[in-house]
Amino acid sequence: MDALRVPQALFTGYDWGGRAADVAAALWPERCTGLVSVNGYLIQNLALAQEPLTPATELGYWYFFYFATERGRKGLQRNREDLARVVWRRNSPEWRFIEAEFAQAAELWANPDYVDVVIHSYRHRLAVAAGDPRCSGPERKLLGQPRITAPAVTLDGQADGVIPPTDGSSYAPHFSGPWAHHVVPDAGHNLPQEQPRAFADAVVEVDAMT
Repeated sequence: MDALRVPQALFTGYDWGGRAADVAAALWPERCTGLVSVNGYLIQNLALAQEPLTPATELGYWYFFYFATERGRKGLQRNREDLARVVWRRNSPEWRFIEAEFAQAAELWANPDYVDVVIHSYRHRLAVAAGDPRCSGPERKLLGQPRITAPAVTLDGQADGVIPPTDGSSYAPHFSGPWAHHVVPDAGHNLPQEQPRAFADAVVEVDAMT
Protein backbone atom coordinates (compact mmCIF):
# COMPACT_ATOMS: atom_id res chain seq x y z
CA MET A 1 0.00 0.00 0.00
CA ASP A 2 2.83 2.35 0.80
CA ALA A 3 4.50 1.64 -2.53
CA LEU A 4 1.23 2.35 -4.34
CA ARG A 5 0.54 5.38 -2.16
CA VAL A 6 -2.77 3.93 -1.03
CA PRO A 7 -3.44 5.29 2.46
CA GLN A 8 -6.48 3.11 3.20
CA ALA A 9 -8.30 0.20 1.58
CA LEU A 10 -10.98 -2.40 2.09
CA PHE A 11 -9.21 -5.72 2.68
CA THR A 12 -10.49 -9.05 1.35
CA GLY A 13 -9.19 -12.58 1.10
CA TYR A 14 -9.54 -16.29 1.71
CA ASP A 15 -7.15 -18.93 3.06
CA TRP A 16 -3.60 -17.51 3.03
CA GLY A 17 -4.87 -14.24 1.60
CA GLY A 18 -7.60 -14.10 4.20
CA ARG A 19 -5.06 -14.57 6.95
CA ALA A 20 -2.93 -11.76 5.51
CA ALA A 21 -6.00 -9.49 5.34
CA ASP A 22 -6.96 -10.31 8.95
CA VAL A 23 -3.41 -9.68 10.18
CA ALA A 24 -3.17 -6.35 8.38
CA ALA A 25 -6.59 -5.28 9.67
CA ALA A 26 -5.61 -6.16 13.24
CA LEU A 27 -2.12 -4.64 13.27
CA TRP A 28 -2.81 -1.58 11.12
CA PRO A 29 -6.45 -0.69 11.78
CA GLU A 30 -5.95 2.86 10.58
CA ARG A 31 -5.27 1.51 7.08
CA CYS A 32 -8.33 -0.77 6.91
CA THR A 33 -11.76 0.63 6.02
CA GLY A 34 -13.44 -2.78 6.03
CA LEU A 35 -12.77 -6.51 5.81
CA VAL A 36 -14.25 -9.50 3.98
CA SER A 37 -12.74 -12.72 5.31
CA VAL A 38 -13.64 -16.24 4.25
CA ASN A 39 -13.73 -18.64 7.23
CA GLY A 40 -13.76 -15.83 9.75
CA TYR A 41 -10.91 -14.86 12.05
CA LEU A 42 -7.80 -16.51 10.62
CA ILE A 43 -5.00 -15.11 12.79
CA GLN A 44 -3.13 -18.18 13.98
CA ASN A 45 -3.22 -18.96 17.67
CA LEU A 46 0.16 -20.62 18.00
CA ALA A 47 -0.38 -21.15 21.73
CA LEU A 48 -3.08 -23.68 20.81
CA ALA A 49 -1.36 -25.15 17.76
CA GLN A 50 -0.98 -28.56 19.39
CA GLU A 51 -4.55 -28.72 20.66
CA PRO A 52 -6.89 -30.99 18.67
CA LEU A 53 -9.87 -29.62 16.79
CA THR A 54 -13.09 -31.46 16.01
CA PRO A 55 -12.56 -34.66 14.03
CA ALA A 56 -14.40 -33.18 11.04
CA THR A 57 -12.02 -30.23 10.98
CA GLU A 58 -8.93 -32.39 11.53
CA LEU A 59 -9.96 -34.49 8.53
CA GLY A 60 -9.95 -31.40 6.32
CA TYR A 61 -6.43 -30.60 7.52
CA TRP A 62 -4.95 -33.88 6.30
CA TYR A 63 -2.38 -32.19 4.11
CA PHE A 64 -1.18 -30.01 7.01
CA PHE A 65 -0.02 -33.18 8.75
CA TYR A 66 1.33 -34.66 5.52
CA PHE A 67 3.49 -31.58 4.95
CA ALA A 68 4.82 -31.81 8.51
CA THR A 69 6.74 -34.93 7.43
CA GLU A 70 9.69 -35.38 5.12
CA ARG A 71 7.51 -37.74 3.11
CA GLY A 72 5.11 -34.84 2.56
CA ARG A 73 7.90 -32.54 1.41
CA LYS A 74 9.04 -35.11 -1.13
CA GLY A 75 5.46 -35.71 -2.20
CA LEU A 76 4.90 -32.02 -2.88
CA GLN A 77 8.22 -31.74 -4.70
CA ARG A 78 7.48 -34.68 -6.99
CA ASN A 79 3.71 -34.45 -7.42
CA ARG A 80 2.81 -30.77 -7.36
CA GLU A 81 0.03 -30.86 -9.92
CA ASP A 82 -1.44 -34.21 -8.90
CA LEU A 83 -1.48 -33.18 -5.26
CA ALA A 84 -3.04 -29.82 -6.08
CA ARG A 85 -5.76 -31.50 -8.12
CA VAL A 86 -6.63 -33.75 -5.16
CA VAL A 87 -6.73 -30.75 -2.80
CA TRP A 88 -8.84 -28.64 -5.16
CA ARG A 89 -11.41 -31.41 -5.64
CA ARG A 90 -11.63 -32.30 -1.98
CA ASN A 91 -11.65 -28.72 -0.68
CA SER A 92 -14.27 -27.57 -3.19
CA PRO A 93 -16.29 -30.66 -4.12
CA GLU A 94 -19.00 -28.74 -6.01
CA TRP A 95 -16.62 -26.57 -8.03
CA ARG A 96 -16.42 -27.62 -11.66
CA PHE A 97 -13.24 -25.79 -12.54
CA ILE A 98 -12.00 -25.90 -16.10
CA GLU A 99 -8.55 -27.09 -17.11
CA ALA A 100 -7.53 -23.57 -18.18
CA GLU A 101 -8.07 -22.38 -14.59
CA PHE A 102 -5.98 -25.22 -13.22
CA ALA A 103 -3.24 -24.66 -15.79
CA GLN A 104 -3.05 -20.98 -14.94
CA ALA A 105 -2.55 -21.77 -11.26
CA ALA A 106 -0.06 -24.52 -12.08
CA GLU A 107 2.32 -21.96 -13.59
CA LEU A 108 2.92 -20.64 -10.08
CA TRP A 109 3.88 -24.04 -8.70
CA ALA A 110 7.01 -24.04 -10.85
CA ASN A 111 8.42 -21.24 -8.70
CA PRO A 112 11.69 -22.53 -7.17
CA ASP A 113 10.60 -21.25 -3.73
CA TYR A 114 7.19 -22.90 -3.88
CA VAL A 115 7.91 -26.10 -1.97
CA ASP A 116 9.99 -24.42 0.76
CA VAL A 117 7.38 -21.72 1.34
CA VAL A 118 4.44 -24.14 1.47
CA ILE A 119 6.17 -26.63 3.75
CA HIS A 120 7.38 -23.96 6.16
CA SER A 121 3.96 -22.30 6.31
CA TYR A 122 2.13 -25.46 7.34
CA ARG A 123 4.85 -26.57 9.75
CA HIS A 124 4.84 -23.17 11.41
CA ARG A 125 1.07 -23.33 11.69
CA LEU A 126 1.39 -26.60 13.61
CA ALA A 127 4.19 -25.13 15.75
CA VAL A 128 6.74 -27.64 14.49
CA ALA A 129 8.85 -24.96 12.75
CA ALA A 130 9.99 -21.59 14.02
CA GLY A 131 8.87 -18.37 12.40
CA ASP A 132 11.13 -15.93 10.58
CA PRO A 133 13.00 -13.97 13.30
CA ARG A 134 12.60 -10.82 11.20
CA CYS A 135 8.86 -11.07 11.89
CA SER A 136 9.18 -11.66 15.64
CA GLY A 137 7.75 -8.25 16.55
CA PRO A 138 4.44 -8.63 14.68
CA GLU A 139 4.27 -12.29 15.69
CA ARG A 140 4.40 -11.36 19.38
CA LYS A 141 1.50 -8.97 18.87
CA LEU A 142 -0.51 -11.63 17.05
CA LEU A 143 -0.05 -14.10 19.91
CA GLY A 144 -2.49 -11.90 21.83
CA GLN A 145 -5.18 -12.59 19.22
CA PRO A 146 -5.91 -8.88 18.64
CA ARG A 147 -9.43 -7.82 17.80
CA ILE A 148 -10.35 -6.48 14.40
CA THR A 149 -12.05 -3.14 14.80
CA ALA A 150 -12.95 -2.43 11.18
CA PRO A 151 -16.41 -3.31 9.84
CA ALA A 152 -16.31 -6.92 8.71
CA VAL A 153 -18.25 -9.57 6.82
CA THR A 154 -17.20 -13.18 7.25
CA LEU A 155 -18.22 -15.96 4.88
CA ASP A 156 -18.27 -19.74 4.99
CA GLY A 157 -18.80 -22.00 2.00
CA GLN A 158 -21.60 -24.46 2.58
CA ALA A 159 -19.60 -27.19 0.83
CA ASP A 160 -16.18 -26.27 2.24
CA GLY A 161 -14.11 -29.45 2.44
CA VAL A 162 -11.51 -27.95 4.77
CA ILE A 163 -13.39 -25.95 7.38
CA PRO A 164 -17.01 -26.97 7.99
CA PRO A 165 -19.41 -24.00 7.79
CA THR A 166 -20.51 -22.41 11.06
CA ASP A 167 -22.73 -19.60 12.32
CA GLY A 168 -19.60 -17.56 13.07
CA SER A 169 -20.27 -17.39 16.80
CA SER A 170 -16.93 -18.98 17.75
CA TYR A 171 -14.94 -16.08 16.35
CA ALA A 172 -17.47 -13.26 16.73
CA PRO A 173 -15.66 -11.93 19.86
CA HIS A 174 -12.63 -11.17 17.68
CA PHE A 175 -14.61 -8.53 15.77
CA SER A 176 -15.41 -5.42 17.78
CA GLY A 177 -16.88 -3.30 14.98
CA PRO A 178 -19.97 -3.87 12.83
CA TRP A 179 -19.97 -7.50 11.75
CA ALA A 180 -22.09 -9.91 9.73
CA HIS A 181 -21.68 -13.56 8.84
CA HIS A 182 -23.11 -15.57 5.95
CA VAL A 183 -22.97 -19.16 4.75
CA VAL A 184 -22.77 -19.21 0.94
CA PRO A 185 -24.61 -22.05 -0.85
CA ASP A 186 -22.81 -24.06 -3.54
CA ALA A 187 -19.41 -22.77 -2.43
CA GLY A 188 -16.42 -24.74 -1.22
CA HIS A 189 -13.14 -23.52 0.18
CA ASN A 190 -12.18 -21.33 -2.80
CA LEU A 191 -15.27 -19.20 -2.30
CA PRO A 192 -14.21 -16.04 -4.20
CA GLN A 193 -13.56 -17.99 -7.39
CA GLU A 194 -16.48 -20.40 -7.01
CA GLN A 195 -19.10 -17.80 -6.10
CA PRO A 196 -17.68 -14.42 -7.17
CA ARG A 197 -21.07 -12.69 -7.02
CA ALA A 198 -21.55 -13.62 -3.36
CA PHE A 199 -18.03 -12.46 -2.57
CA ALA A 200 -18.56 -9.15 -4.40
CA ASP A 201 -21.88 -8.69 -2.57
CA ALA A 202 -20.01 -9.05 0.72
CA VAL A 203 -17.62 -6.29 -0.33
CA VAL A 204 -20.55 -4.01 -1.10
CA GLU A 205 -22.16 -4.96 2.22
CA VAL A 206 -19.11 -4.16 4.32
CA ASP A 207 -18.49 -0.92 2.43
CA ALA A 208 -22.01 0.19 3.39
CA MET A 209 -21.19 -0.40 7.07
CA THR A 210 -18.55 2.33 7.11
